Amino acid sequence: MTVGGIIVAHGRTSQGTPTDGNHWRPTSAHTAAIATGILLLATSVIAGRADIALIGIPSLLAATWAHTNRPTTPPPATLHEPPGTATPGELTATLHLPSTPTTADIIHLRITATGHRDTHLALAAHPHERHVPLRLSSVRTGPQETFTIDLRGSRHHIWEEEPIQVGGTPRLVLPASAPLGRLPLPHRLRGLTGPHSARRLGDGAELRDIHPFTPGDRLRRIDWRTTARRSPELDTLYVRRTYATAEATAVLVVDSRDEVGPDVRTWRGYGTLRVDEPTSLDLARHAAASVAHALVEAGDRVGLEDLARRRRPLPPASGRRHLRRLVHGLALAHPKDRASVHRVRPPQLPADAIVYLFTTLLDDEPLHLVRTWRATGHPVVVIDTLPDVHPVIENHLAIAWHIARLERENRIATLDREGIPVISWAGSERDRATVRFEALARAAQRHVPGRVP
Repeated sequence: MTVGGIIVAHGRTSQGTPTDGNHWRPTSAHTAAIATGILLLATSVIAGRADIALIGIPSLLAATWAHTNRPTTPPPATLHEPPGTATPGELTATLHLPSTPTTADIIHLRITATGHRDTHLALAAHPHERHVPLRLSSVRTGPQETFTIDLRGSRHHIWEEEPIQVGGTPRLVLPASAPLGRLPLPHRLRGLTGPHSARRLGDGAELRDIHPFTPGDRLRRIDWRTTARRSPELDTLYVRRTYATAEATAVLVVDSRDEVGPDVRTWRGYGTLRVDEPTSLDLARHAAASVAHALVEAGDRVGLEDLARRRRPLPPASGRRHLRRLVHGLALAHPKDRASVHRVRPPQLPADAIVYLFTTLLDDEPLHLVRTWRATGHPVVVIDTLPDVHPVIENHLAIAWHIARLERENRIATLDREGIPVISWAGSERDRATVRFEALARAAQRHVPGRVP
């Protein structure tokens, strides 16, 4: 955490509120001045020395003057956040402090954020309003906590203000996307137009064959060179037939039932996930946003399903506005109680749609879903979102991770034997994902040009 940048969130303004009542109280220095003055006066009376009283009287006078000049409550501080959702990497905000020349001469700040060290500041009073820019670095996405700032003013080191808390409102950090090339598409395309060549005849750019003219063919499709070569007498006209264009339908299924990090010790809710290490759900959001961006930019229809949420799935659609809805839905994905998200049936999918499943493969539920979708004719691509696990030192955790790793590898091997591709998105494997997607796209070509289906 640094102070000197600028926070990005929902455009809210959080106002300072006192934790125990917004009022001033004397400091220990004020109490010490009174006690010292009384002690010196008592000593001067007992010892009969007036010089000692001359030392204690100024202390009492200063304490009395400070008590009669009790400072007033300053205007509340506010934390301003620019409108819109945040992007990963750097989160910023601006703390607005009112002018305090007649209330406090020093303002103490304690700035806290989850996963970061506390930052302490002491600012001198200013006759005008002050703006303190804040900056926070994090690779995490989804719902995130904002800055929490505790303010406390002091005056002449004699009065101090009760702490005032500012901020603490949650924010939504949108996942970024990585550029991808061609992606595997479903075996059948839908719609009357689109960016891809379908199996059926129609208007398109990819040549299917040369065929004699039949009723219903358009005159602009006549190939006069072929007609002149094959029928010099123009007894038969030949037309160029092409493949029709159509659009693909894809459904992104995010397994957000759990969220695990590289540290095995935090897998069951113990400890704090680090802000500089992406979790499995962060990787799933990033991978899904990358796939969605590539498909929508190509003109295809994309939908979104969340295994941890049974309501309000995003139906397949296309366009830039729908892409923003997809990214926003991915940012909202977060784990819930596993007992409440058990699905008796897999999510319903549109016909002829390809499924991109983003999961950690830590249990058998993804295998059941994949087999059900394959049985109904949906091609499935599994994206492994488990992050690279750190070496485990504790003996019992090492044994547990060894068993879980063997079970996970067995599931991946089972998927591979059944012809279901599994692409890893963690660490260095992320750079190879584009090559794997390109290879799958070439292997899943729907037809060979010139062949009549």
